[in-house]
Amino acid sequence: MIEEISVDAQAPARQRILQAAQRLFYRDGIRATGTNALISEAGVTKVTFYRHFASKDVLVAAFLQQRHARWIGWFEQALVRHGSGTTAIVPALAEWLTSAGFRGCAFLNSVGEYGEVLASVNTVAREHKRDMVAAVAACIEGEGAQAQARQIALAIDGAIMRVQSGEPAHAVLADLDALIACLTANVTRWTGVHKKAAPADGFFECAGRRDQVAPASPRI
Repeated sequence: MIEEISVDAQAPARQRILQAAQRLFYRDGIRATGTNALISEAGVTKVTFYRHFASKDVLVAAFLQQRHARWIGWFEQALVRHGSGTTAIVPALAEWLTSAGFRGCAFLNSVGEYGEVLASVNTVAREHKRDMVAAVAACIEGEGAQAQARQIALAIDGAIMRVQSGEPAHAVLADLDALIACLTANVTRWTGVHKKAAPADGFFECAGRRDQVAPASPRI
C-alpha cells in the first residue's frame, strides 16, 4: 500500500514542507488546510515557508506532482507483485482501498475542491488518469488494449468513490472484479475494434450471464 507520509524532522526545510502538504492536504483537504497548519506541521518559520513556496497554490501544484509520482510508482509495483494480467488489478487496489489512511483519490478530491481556483490541478489530474490507464493497459494483451484499459480505469474510479463514501471495501472490490471480468470478456462489443455493435435485442453475454443493455453504437 501507499505508506502514509510523516514529517522527518532531520530533512531540509523544503522537503519537510512537502511532507506536511502530503500529509495534511490528503488527510484533511486543501481548503481545510491553511498555511499556518502547514508551517506548524513542517516545523518551519513563515519566512522559510514563503522562501520555498511563494503561495499555497504553488505548494498545491507541487503536492499533486509528488503524489502523482508516488501513486503511479506504487500502482505499477503492486500490479507486478500480484502477478500478470488484469487479475492483478483488484488485489493491487485492495492494498490501498483497505488501508487505514485511505481518503479517496487525491486528484478527484483536488479537482472537486480546487479545480476552479487553480487550472494546474485539472492538468495534473488528467495526467494522473492517463498514466493510470497506461498502467492498466500494460496488463492487457492483444488488440484493443488501450480502449479496454480506459473502461477499466473508469470502473476503478467508481470503486474508489464508493469506498470513500463508506461502502465496505471487500464488497466494492468483488463488484469491481466482476466488472473487469465482463469488460475483458466483451472488449470487441464495446470498443468497436472489429466494428461489432451490441446485439439487436439489446443483450450481451458476460461470464455466462445474459444481461439486458441499451442498444449500443459501434463505438462509445
